[in-house]
This record gives sequence, C-alpha cells and structure tokens, in this order.
Amino acid sequence: MRTSPPDDVASADRSGGGPPDARQLRSILIAVSMALMAVIASVSGLNVAQTHIAVDLQTSQTTVLWIINIYTLALSALLLPLGAIGDRLGRRPTLIAGLVIFGLASVVSGLAPTAEVMIAARVAGGVGAAVIMPVTLAVITSTFPEDQRGKAIGVWTGVAGGGGILGMFLSALLVDVADWRWLFVLPTALVVVALAMTLASVPNSRERSAHAYDTVGALVSVVAVAGLIVALQEGPERGWTAPATLIGIAVGLVATAGFVSWELRRKDGALLDVRLFRERGLAGGSATLVAVFGVQSGIFVVLFPFFQAVLDWSALLSAAALMPMAAAMMTASGTAPRLAARIGPRPTMTAGIVSTGGGLALMSLSVSVGGGYLSVLPGIIVMGIGMGLAMVPSTEAITRSLPRERQGVASALNDVTREFGTALGVATLGAILTAGYRDAIDDQLHGVPAATADTAREGIANAVEAAGSAGPDAHHLLDAARQSYVDGWQQAMWVGVAVMVALAAYIALRGPKNTRPAPAPDTAREDGCVAG
Repeated sequence: MRTSPPDDVASADRSGGGPPDARQLRSILIAVSMALMAVIASVSGLNVAQTHIAVDLQTSQTTVLWIINIYTLALSALLLPLGAIGDRLGRRPTLIAGLVIFGLASVVSGLAPTAEVMIAARVAGGVGAAVIMPVTLAVITSTFPEDQRGKAIGVWTGVAGGGGILGMFLSALLVDVADWRWLFVLPTALVVVALAMTLASVPNSRERSAHAYDTVGALVSVVAVAGLIVALQEGPERGWTAPATLIGIAVGLVATAGFVSWELRRKDGALLDVRLFRERGLAGGSATLVAVFGVQSGIFVVLFPFFQAVLDWSALLSAAALMPMAAAMMTASGTAPRLAARIGPRPTMTAGIVSTGGGLALMSLSVSVGGGYLSVLPGIIVMGIGMGLAMVPSTEAITRSLPRERQGVASALNDVTREFGTALGVATLGAILTAGYRDAIDDQLHGVPAATADTAREGIANAVEAAGSAGPDAHHLLDAARQSYVDGWQQAMWVGVAVMVALAAYIALRGPKNTRPAPAPDTAREDGCVAG
C-alpha cells in the first residue's frame, strides 16, 4: 500500500512495472555513457584545430578561443538549473531533448560558414550538453539497484575522466587525416547511437515536488558560475588585472554570495540546500573533484607544449602519448567500487589522492629534456590510477548526499565541480608554469639579440619559432627554452603535489564516513521503473 509523502517532500513518479533486468541495465549504461562521451569529447576537441579554424573562417585567434570556450561556459553555467528541471520534467524525455539539441548543434557547427554561426551553434551545443550531463548520472542513481550502482558510477566516472583524452586523440586523428570540420562527426555519431538506445532502453522517472521551481536561485547560480568561469578563462589570456577578468571575478563572487544567502533563506524547495555542505560526503567529494580535475587539466596544459615544442611531436602523437593515462584511469575507475566496498570510501579516496600526488612528484623528479617521453610516462600512469581511485567514491559521495528526488541537482553539482576544477587548474598551473619559464629563461638569454629574447620570453612555442631566424644563436636559444620549460614544469608540479597533500590530509580526517547509506524511503521504492 502506497503511503502519501508529506507536503514538503518530493515524490517519485515512474511508469508502472518491475525494475529493469540485467540486459536493460546494460543497455541503459551504454546509452548514458555514449551520451556523456559525446559531451566530454566536445570540450577539448577543437583545441587541436585552432589554426585551421582561424584560417578557414577568416577570424582572429581571440574569436577562435571564444568558439572553444563558449561551449564550456554555457555548459558550466546551466548545469544546476537544467539538472533540477530534468528531475521535474522526467529524466528520459530530458535526455532525449538534450541529445536532439546537442546533435543538431554539432551538425550546424560542422557546416558553419562564419565564426558568428559557429559561436551560436557552440552555445546551443553547450545548452544541450548541460541538459545531458546531469541526467546521465541521475538515470544511473535513480535506476540501478544499490548493489550495482557503484559499478555503474565507476563506468560513468571512467568515461568522464578518460573520455576527454580519448576525444582529444580522435580529434587530432581526424584533423590529420581529414579536415577540422570532421571533428563534429564523432559527437554526432555518438549522439545518434545514444538517442537510439535511449528510446529503446532508458526508463522514465521524474519527481513531483510540492514546491515551485527555484527560479531566482537558478538565475543567480547561472550568473555566479558564468562570472567565475569567464574570469578563469580570460585571466591567463588577457591578464589577471584586465577589466574583463576583474569584472568576471567581481560578478562571480557577488552572485555566489547572493546565491548562498538566497538558498539559506529559502526553507523549502531550494535549488541547492547549501547547508548540505556541512555533510562530509558532499564537502569531501566536491573538494576532491575540484582538485583532481584541476590537476588533470593543468597537466594537459603542461604536457602538450612539452610533447610538441620540446620533443617536436605532432598533435596526433602528443594526444596518443596521453592514452596510457586514460587507460589507467578507466581501469582504476572499474576497480574503485570494489575497493570502496571492501575498505570504505574514505581510504579509497585518500589512496587515490596520494597516488595522484605521487604521480605529480614522480614527473617533477624525473622529467628532463634528454629523457623525453619515458621520463614522464611512469608519472602519467601513476597519476591516472590515482585519479580513477579518487573520482569514483567522490562522485558517489556527492550523489548519496542528496535525496533521490534531487539526483539531477546532485549530478549537476558533481559536473559543476568538475568544470570549475578544470578551469581553475588550467589558470593556476598554467600561470605557475609561465612564470617559472620566464624566470628561468631570463638567466639564459645573455648575448641573444633583444628582439629575439623578448619573443622567446613569451613562451616555449614562441622561442621555437624565433630560433628559426636566430642564426648562430638558434641552438643556444632552443636549449635554453626547452630547459626553462622543464624548470617551469617542475614548479607547477610541486604546487600540484602540495595541493594533493593538503587534500589527502583533509579527506583522511574529514572524508565521507565509512557507513552504508540508509535505505530509500518506501515512497521511492514502491514505484517500478521500466522503459517508457
């Protein structure tokens, strides 16, 4: 007999019938993984084709950067509001709508005749991605039984972490063998497969809430996230004292304070109850994902110039060099649920964070110009293992901290922390690397013509280009730039190690409790969940 929930509690509304069987669960997991892969692959894919886009669309480098960044900006800013809407409207129709929007935007992007059309299509793609990302994890947490949920989240996390690397490799391959416009074939194909499998297998579930949608909280959250992401994107390019950067920081911080104040005053129906951050799982999981994804994205900022400018590799070979990290990460993500079930989420997260820091330290100690790729490969693999171990229990800690009827918001919060960590890592580690490089190369440019030295100070790629016209100073300039880059790398890596040490200590002391969550309430369990 169904019991009616209190007026202030949301209730589940699912199609009648029994829970999905093993075959349907497998199809559901493949469908949401394909959808997630399409979104993740589009985040970094265009980075390998910046010069091609600028030439083909006859536009500036600044506009190309906006074409790349506007997608991440729209995605990050809309995750929380659209995640909550997905809970209310139904997760299956929301996923279908997101896939359609994203797929159409990808097609338009691939055919865009001008930069303006491309930017508009990328904004639409970001909106579609913001619909897709939270609902994919929410489908897992609301559909999979307790004893299988951890494994499914492990697969989801492995795709989220390793998908960016795989997408980067496939994008570089497409640019090398075809044309940059073919970059959009990959996400479009993934969307078609995901849409077909969603229509066939993914069940519908939605939550009936006694309270109105938190429109004010949603709008303020968009402004807060957008302001901070813009600041983190523009800071490395324009400078941290540039007007655009300072305005972004000011708007982001003021809106964040306003969001927290509004949510604290709203007793019922808040978009995100910020009081929940007092809970160990939510706080520890969020902090871990911000730091781990920040380190991962910062590593990409460091590694690609090392491969291309120091080792003189192509974009395709550089992307392929990161595949061991993706493989290690996905393997560890599959192992993490079993390890967490055996020893607990807190020790598993701590072990992953320590391993991530160990990989950074290993790279910092062993990297050298003469050692080449083999000098960083062990650190890359150790770091990938650590990230896989840390991300899965962190993701599960976040989703378990919010009730079943708020899984779209929980999933969105998980995604926001990833995106914010990515932007923060690129800005922070990139800035440290740049400062370390300039300090080191200043001491090695004695005797080099002033104009050539000024160009070399701008970055390793500029130094390589300047060496082509440096005459007898070319060899000295290249050696100085490459060694200076390694010096800057080491400084950035040790900062990452310090962050991981602090995080490991925090999680060891204040991480998620090693207890099983309470069973779902009867109102959530009594409704079946079948393909709609």
